[in-house]
Amino acid sequence: MAPEPIFEHEIVFDPAHAADALRSLPTAAGIVALFGHASTDRPHLLKAANLRRRLQSLLEPTEGQTKRLNLRDRIARIAWREAGSDFESLLLLHRAMSVAFGADEARKRMRLSPPYTVRFAAENRFPRIYVTNHLRRRSLPTTFGPFASRFAAERYCEAVEELFLIRRCYLELHPSPDDPGCIYGEINKCMAPCQERCTDEEYSAECMRVLNFLQTHGASRIGELEAERDEASANMMFEEAAAAHARVSKVKAAAALADDLVQPLSDLRAVLLMPCPSRADEDAPHVAAFQIADGCIRGPQRISLLGVRLAREQAEVGSSLFAQPMMLAPVPLEGETPVEATPNETAANKREIAAANASAEERMLLAITELENGSSADDMTELGDHLAMLKRWYYRPEKQRTGAIFFRERDSWPVRRMIRAAARIAAAASPTATAAPPAAAPASTT
Repeated sequence: MAPEPIFEHEIVFDPAHAADALRSLPTAAGIVALFGHASTDRPHLLKAANLRRRLQSLLEPTEGQTKRLNLRDRIARIAWREAGSDFESLLLLHRAMSVAFGADEARKRMRLSPPYTVRFAAENRFPRIYVTNHLRRRSLPTTFGPFASRFAAERYCEAVEELFLIRRCYLELHPSPDDPGCIYGEINKCMAPCQERCTDEEYSAECMRVLNFLQTHGASRIGELEAERDEASANMMFEEAAAAHARVSKVKAAAALADDLVQPLSDLRAVLLMPCPSRADEDAPHVAAFQIADGCIRGPQRISLLGVRLAREQAEVGSSLFAQPMMLAPVPLEGETPVEATPNETAANKREIAAANASAEERMLLAITELENGSSADDMTELGDHLAMLKRWYYRPEKQRTGAIFFRERDSWPVRRMIRAAARIAAAASPTATAAPPAAAPASTT
């Protein structure tokens, strides 16, 4: 299958008719490529929240002397592609730069660097945890991240080390009773395997508790301590119960330093819902879905909100019963049959027909299935780029973060919450949007 073209529109630019050319550009977000007169010139690539306004500042005539960059005399062609969100623009820009300049140059231009993670060194005889931003494929199951910064990762790592008796040194250990050890062994914050003060089995058991803590966001350790606290309280040992309760609070404080995004990179599964550009042939609002799988970003996949009443319209009714979007199941009219695919239909047309006859929940799950069949990152540098772009979006202030993210819960997706979020995103992206028309006579469900 041929790769999807990066740019969807292209025009010839003439400085004498710059105003006419700029009027053909949309006011939506997206990416743009400015091509020079020579075929050997590399394009000038950028993203913008408003393509027309951004290019007006670069291509309109300047009055008097100014230090502002102006490219009107150097540009021969303009190509662009609309995007529904800044996140999608970032992905498109990374793809366009990788094609035009190569992956290494694109990484430098976009200032992408692998995010910092906490790695559990399981391959060592005496495992430890440490902070790193070097990704290795064989270590992804025991690498936890991404964190917002190196400081955040180090803070979490130190908090976890305070809860357990694993080593903090980075030396290759050769256990011996004559080993001088370190300060952590002296103050009983390490099992001191270097001095043979514990067996390999005892140290491995402590390391497994650390690994379980990292994998469960502290839930494994919290469960142990809460059981100890309840048992002590039942036996009227209130001092021991108070001490266990204090340890529970300490563990919860340490676990809170890692956000929900911090997971084993090999098991990181999430779906992002974003606004997407509207199309003239569509009779209902859509959202764009992206999936994070194995640290790689896949998508977008357009999801129709046909049959979902938007929260904006329901709020106008003035009843608290309409606080959330309502799923409207499409019911065929009398004498009307659902659309069926003919044997000669292409696979893409069959998927579109199946989506038109499906409910909102089924369309959401169908889109996720399509995303799960996508490709993963070819190498660790590409994986680092995807994680860096994900981190750049996720750790923004919530008011500046467009879209919503959902994590897989107990081998299933929170489909109902995802549909409600999709309706809110579509309503926010289209202030004039009203109800999405149902496929046929609707029957409301609760």
